[in-house]
Amino acid sequence: MKMESTQLLRPPFLYRVGEALRRHRGLIIGVQWAVVVFYLALVAVPAFLPLPSAEARMFDHFTLFAQFLFWGVWWPFVILSMMLMGRVWCGVFCPEGALTEFASHYGLGRPVPRWLKWGGWPFVAFVLTTVYGQLVSVYEYPKAVLLVLGGSTVAAIAIGLVYGRGKRVWCRHLCPVSGVFGVLARLAPVHFSVERAQWKSVIQIHAAPVECAPLVDIKRMKGAADCHMCGRCSGHRDAVRLAARMPGHEIVALTPQDARPWEARLLVFGIIGVAVGAFQWSASPWFVAGKTRIAEWLVERDSFALLQDNAPWWLLTHYPQTNDVFTWLDGLGILVYIALTALLVGSWAWGWLRAAGSVLSGNVAANARWLAYSLTPMGGVGVFLGLSAMTVSHLSAEGIQIPWLAQARGALLGIAALWSMALAVAMLRRIPSATRRWLAAGAVAMGIAGVIAPWLFLFFLW
Repeated sequence: MKMESTQLLRPPFLYRVGEALRRHRGLIIGVQWAVVVFYLALVAVPAFLPLPSAEARMFDHFTLFAQFLFWGVWWPFVILSMMLMGRVWCGVFCPEGALTEFASHYGLGRPVPRWLKWGGWPFVAFVLTTVYGQLVSVYEYPKAVLLVLGGSTVAAIAIGLVYGRGKRVWCRHLCPVSGVFGVLARLAPVHFSVERAQWKSVIQIHAAPVECAPLVDIKRMKGAADCHMCGRCSGHRDAVRLAARMPGHEIVALTPQDARPWEARLLVFGIIGVAVGAFQWSASPWFVAGKTRIAEWLVERDSFALLQDNAPWWLLTHYPQTNDVFTWLDGLGILVYIALTALLVGSWAWGWLRAAGSVLSGNVAANARWLAYSLTPMGGVGVFLGLSAMTVSHLSAEGIQIPWLAQARGALLGIAALWSMALAVAMLRRIPSATRRWLAAGAVAMGIAGVIAPWLFLFFLW
């Protein structure tokens, strides 16, 4: 009997993890600075080394090793971690987050201006960074990595030096991947929950408020989208604790009023649309055929301006020593291909979401934004598969083949589609009319089918 009562009084495992994060803040800061050093080495050092030769291998040349670690391991599994553990990466490991917060402690401490709080910045930053990265071949060349990611890090430090006081203003409003992370974190089976009744019942006039670096209103926090999972608020007023939940529960619990317009646009046209185009264009026979036809048309008319390859490396890929040089036509073609793919795939999904929203009561646009969140697994798994394609490329260059690769990709796409469909059905369960529920679910299924299609072309048909 004594053993049973002891077990009942023992705090749950996740609660103890949250408390450990809070108590060992110094260790977390040490980990963050270690990641900062590692990150700077991967980003900066290769930019000052000679480009690897065609015969070079991963363990012979630091540049290739850094590319594999950064694009083949780091980024794919950061994306995966968002769906499995929430934004732990942001709160415990992210080098830009640590640097902007550190700079903010010693900066001007100015209040965040209204223009910087505009909800569309994460969408704009993600699209611009993704497209620009394709133009300069950020996955292949270290100078492009230093330019794009190093530039982002410098901007994060600059924002920290101007705005906030010990806060992560950059992470909250301007980080190119913060919006992506916020969307995917809604799927995570763990989160810091806030018991509002307990918060109100505990009187702690003397207690110091929690210094939440990402500027989250902890008292009113309902989900994991903005929380960086750093643990600083764990146990506050005996109302905040790390807890388990069903995967995707936060999305199912959303109402049309909870849907954020820019977050829905980022998911449908950014994470799903732009990302597909960015991963797909280099393997697309349509891209090659279209560019060839245009080039022939220009030559027939003695118009050679777009066929010149005199753009600087920081504007378009320009590495003559590796026979990798983009013409102005290449750059224009990449822009058009990504834009058309984003519009085609995104509009297909958005059109069916609006069709689903139109059979429900209430505002059609609000319903469409709400149902858009059901596509989150498709977006997250798609980005993971796109990034992991670079993992496969690096391993193939080393002679390592994965015989079950096609099956794994197909399985992940199938799981994502079924998960998205399950979320949509669960969200629609609150609709009284069975006919309206199934009509809306059918429209969402059509949207999901259109999202799967470009990945099928990329991985199985081309």
